[in-house]
Amino acid sequence: MTQTSPTRLAQLQQMLAAEPADVFLQYAMGMEHMRLQDWPAALTTFGGLLQQDPNYVAAYFMSGRALVQKGDVPAARAMLTRGIEVARRVGDDHAAGEMQGFLDEL
Repeated sequence: MTQTSPTRLAQLQQMLAAEPADVFLQYAMGMEHMRLQDWPAALTTFGGLLQQDPNYVAAYFMSGRALVQKGDVPAARAMLTRGIEVARRVGDDHAAGEMQGFLDEL
């Protein structure tokens, strides 16, 4: 039997309740919201993650993607630009390149 999305979401929520400071769980929650195409929830989750860990580079990229899906391209550009700066600062040139490629497509 396959798991349904609400079950995965409920499991992540339960794990996060037990370990609210776990940034990987927060990222997984944001990704589940992305998979469910719940852009506002994804943005809220990634935003909280970035408040806790401003160097979590992947959250900038996913936030940029969610903003595009939500229809806010100017905010997506700003988020990706910020993410590229952070990625370069922490030495993640691969992520910086991926975000730059996505930014160039916008």
